[in-house]
Parts: sequence; structure tokens; C-alpha cells
Amino acid sequence: MTETNAIDLRVRLPRPLAEEVERVKESDPEALNRIVAYGVTRRMIFDHLVARGGGVEAREERGY
Repeated sequence: MTETNAIDLRVRLPRPLAEEVERVKESDPEALNRIVAYGVTRRMIFDHLVARGGGVEAREERGY
């Protein structure tokens, strides 16, 4: 397995979604870690493909 580092992450979510995330965090924190890692990985791959001209239309949606 790869080496990992812990980070603190803050995001602004609609209240119903934030409440659901809190429930998942309390009931299965490892699942939440996997969900966040999956989302960040997908975004990194998307950005890489766009930078290489990978035939993907880039949208200005960066809020991070």
C-alpha cells in the first residue's frame, strides 16, 4: 500500500448533504475516507487529461 498523510479538509455543502456526511463520518469513517479519495483521484485524472489535450471539455467550475 502507498504511504499516506492525514489532512484537514473543509468544504461548504448544502445542509442536507452535510448532515448525511456527518452521519457517514460517525457510522463508517473509513467509507468516508474512501469516498473523498475517490472523488479527489477522479478530479486529478480529469485535470491531467485536460492538460494533455485528452479530448475532454474543461469547464470553469473550480471552487477549490
